[in-house]
Amino acid sequence: MGFCLPGGPDRPVRTADDLWGTASTGTSHVDQGGFHHGMVHGAREALTELLPELPEGHLRSYADVHLYGLVSLAEACADAGLDHRSGELSHAAVLTARAGVDSNYDSYRAWHEADPRSVSPADAKSVFIRAIVAGTFSDVGPVQAALLGSTGACYVVTCGCASSAVLLGLARTVIADGQVDLAVVTGVDRFDPERLLHGDRLRQVVAREPVRHHTEAPTSRFDRPMRPYDARGQSMNYGDGSVTLVLESRAHAERRGARSYGAVLSQATTRAGLKSAFAIDAGGGALAEAARRCLDGRAELAEVPYINGGAEGDPLFTRIEANAVRALYGDDSRSVLVSSQEACFGHFGAGLGNLGAALSLLMMRHGQVCPTANCEKPSDVCTFDPVPGTQPRPLVFTRALSFNYQIGGVNSALLLGGADVA
Repeated sequence: MGFCLPGGPDRPVRTADDLWGTASTGTSHVDQGGFHHGMVHGAREALTELLPELPEGHLRSYADVHLYGLVSLAEACADAGLDHRSGELSHAAVLTARAGVDSNYDSYRAWHEADPRSVSPADAKSVFIRAIVAGTFSDVGPVQAALLGSTGACYVVTCGCASSAVLLGLARTVIADGQVDLAVVTGVDRFDPERLLHGDRLRQVVAREPVRHHTEAPTSRFDRPMRPYDARGQSMNYGDGSVTLVLESRAHAERRGARSYGAVLSQATTRAGLKSAFAIDAGGGALAEAARRCLDGRAELAEVPYINGGAEGDPLFTRIEANAVRALYGDDSRSVLVSSQEACFGHFGAGLGNLGAALSLLMMRHGQVCPTANCEKPSDVCTFDPVPGTQPRPLVFTRALSFNYQIGGVNSALLLGGADVA
């Protein structure tokens, strides 16, 4: 596993140890002050350190999502003991997830605004290449596949915040079917702060007078920190970043003596059957159903004492997960640990499924559950234990669920197993 996530002022969170040091203490790297946003600092410097052979001309043409994705990819390859320079990933499938539009927008805007009367030939070529590379949401995939020299499948899934979780399920399927031995899965996104603030100004216009809404919607506010599962939770902060996970068949891993963090046992996606394309299933029934499909024939519910949640801080999402957990566990739900680490980095869209999977595997490895960052006083709505505070909770477990969901009623559940299960 490899990362390029908000960290300190000069260096992003890049390794599993970096991630654990942040998440296990509930540390937030979301910038404080009047605007709360998880910003990645030092990605270009990290990329130069990791991949010094990349031509400067390439770097000039890459948007932030490409830089973030290459950093997390290089770190994941190093963590897996795979040398891309010697062709060890030449047959790997390269699967990527995107949700935001900012990088595409910026690339096209640079092309559109370039003045032919004054732009230099080098800059003109750069904006052309940048516009071509960012032409679709599959832009990160070809950039990564080119680095690896991959001849395998290369495609993107984009279904919002559930995107990389869905890709993990697809990667498991193509490996189990014998199509490939290796799959590299990256979820990456970037959100422009000024556009977020513009959206917040529009929200304030809507709030001036009552407007009848047919469906519930979350509140994205940036003037206060996100607090998942907390009684004071009133906002969602966005963030930027990338997470890459390397999946491989058991036989391939054993042949090369690879160290395993665990296994993706199953993944299921459901939709709530809502009539609106922008609705959210507040009842949590479809999310619970996705979990049941994951468990079917693979694990008993009693074997799953922990869920990595997808709550961002808005009370609506707390209610969704509270309803889903109660629907699953019934009267036993109060003993279930459910925590979220989104407040450590901000809500960064397509990469969240990978993040939840990575954290769950690390928690099983360490025998500890990370706290819910920024949760101090749990909401009365919670039907579970949200692990408040800044200390990890001891727990020996070998199976976990990870939840993600998206506006429009899309729900994803992942069933993960620890290294002993793998």
